[in-house]
Amino acid sequence: MTRQIDNVIALPGALVVGAGIAGLFTALKLAPCPVTVLAGSPAGASGSSAWAQGGIAAAMGAGDSWQDHAADTMAAGAGLCDPAMVAMVAQEAPARIADLVAMGAPFDRDGCGALALGREAAHGRSRIVHVSGDRAGAEISRTLAAKARATSSIQIVEGFRGLELAMEDGRVAGLFARNGDGGLVLFRTPQVIFATGGLSALYAVTTNPLEARGEGLGMAARAGAVIGDAEFVQFHPTAMAIGRDPAPLATEALRGEGALLVNELGQRIMDGVHDAGEMAPRDVVARALHRQIAAGHKVFLDCCAAIGAAFETRFPTVYAACRSAGIDPATQPIPVAPAAHYHMGGIATDAHGRSSLSGLWALGEVASTGLHGANRLASNSLLEGIVFGARVADDIKGQARARSILPAAPPMLASAPITSAPHVLRDVMSRHLGMERDEAGMREALTVIGRLERAGHDPVMLNMLAAARLVTAAALARRESRGSHWRSDFPSTAAQGERSFLTLADAMDNSDVAPARAARA
Repeated sequence: MTRQIDNVIALPGALVVGAGIAGLFTALKLAPCPVTVLAGSPAGASGSSAWAQGGIAAAMGAGDSWQDHAADTMAAGAGLCDPAMVAMVAQEAPARIADLVAMGAPFDRDGCGALALGREAAHGRSRIVHVSGDRAGAEISRTLAAKARATSSIQIVEGFRGLELAMEDGRVAGLFARNGDGGLVLFRTPQVIFATGGLSALYAVTTNPLEARGEGLGMAARAGAVIGDAEFVQFHPTAMAIGRDPAPLATEALRGEGALLVNELGQRIMDGVHDAGEMAPRDVVARALHRQIAAGHKVFLDCCAAIGAAFETRFPTVYAACRSAGIDPATQPIPVAPAAHYHMGGIATDAHGRSSLSGLWALGEVASTGLHGANRLASNSLLEGIVFGARVADDIKGQARARSILPAAPPMLASAPITSAPHVLRDVMSRHLGMERDEAGMREALTVIGRLERAGHDPVMLNMLAAARLVTAAALARRESRGSHWRSDFPSTAAQGERSFLTLADAMDNSDVAPARAARA
């Protein structure tokens, strides 16, 4: 069953798709230029941003430097970070924190009134700004949403879900979206900015909201965009294993405060695994926990000695989640397990957020800038969103206003979703594209993905399947283990690492996927 487009709306300026921190910050930086923000749910509560418990990394403390921040980022990225991107983001980080302060972000302060700086895994220094210990994402999202609603140049449109990019003559001409009533609308604009988030909810166990299913990446890929580093999916070591979907997160800041990872026998899990212990890079910690669980152990995060009675006031979000499950984290260890958390890959972009498709910019988790490499450094995610939010806004402001474009023949779009496929897809991604992968499992995943692609034509599901296919094809092509990508059949790491770039057309040729290389936009 298909439906015609119900309405065409010509926008006076750019369209930002996504109302998390990256999208709202970009819209605010575009002022006074007109911009429309498309949100599937209420702005300020959209996507993964509002769930982020960690903070934002920036070298602002005594003795710290952007060079040190860059070095820590490069080390965590396991040889695949783009040095120029890393240096740029690290240098611009303090200025973007200052922007957030000016916008009203209520960062934690020390006794002298200066920004309080915490430390997280794989950072050599304390450089993380937090809000109420573990509420950075929620409070910054709320602050930016309120400011955006009070800004006359910004129009926030809620309850819409992007389906497909509208294209004409090889460039972006707008976005087809569906409203809550199922109506199909074409938002017509030559400037589309994707801040749609990641794809971790394609996995059965995730810390992300269930709408984080790679749909933005899938839309761009289906339109022909180059996708970078799709194989690298980060698993957070300490999701709470309390039987919820999505799994509540026990923030990394707890380990920064001295919390320990132990099994049911009280044995330290990270002893002998890495010199940094609990503060090792996330992929190392996550695999250590995964192997304990695979060996039949239960794993816990023990905060009793490190935080104890101060837990409720210092980490209220985690405390509330624990108490709702009948756990007192001040006196009891928290059961944890690794969960899909962040996608380092995404729409390949340049230093201005431009994708390979003319008229499409991307930023935040949906983008692949080269900042994160094979394994994102803690608290660099929100930072990337705001650094590139400012850069995308400057780029669009600096361009002459493009002519209004309308595709001559809007496509017919399916109106009924495929209801059973998401469960099947999440299961196959978890079984074959998790923390440890091999060729046989990934080829089985491609077989299932292909069967689902042939079974239906709903654009929402096709976007999810495109994202899953790209992750799988890129992982199959990378015949080594590096960062968050670990292959049991290729456990060694190549001497020289290379980023991966491919299109959906490359990924569809899965008979013997080879590393597809394309010049980044």
